[in-house]
Amino acid sequence: MLPIVEYLGILAGTLTTISFLPQVLKIWKEQDVSSISILMYTLFCFGVFFWIIYGMILNSLSLILANSITLFLAMCVLFLKISIERKQ
Repeated sequence: MLPIVEYLGILAGTLTTISFLPQVLKIWKEQDVSSISILMYTLFCFGVFFWIIYGMILNSLSLILANSITLFLAMCVLFLKISIERKQ
């Protein structure tokens, strides 16, 4: 059984992680990345990667899961930014 604090972390992680989904879907649908900052998303990805490492050190399931999914979604935005701009 997980400690109550982990459930709080899972809830917080779920909410902040799914907040990236509309951005990814909007970019995918509209193919418009003009307002996306490649520097911001690159720095963000590095930060999230270190949150995953931190979660592993603490053995915190909520930190590891939420940040792994967030990193995947942020990397999708970066990938779309780069690939769409290359096409244009």
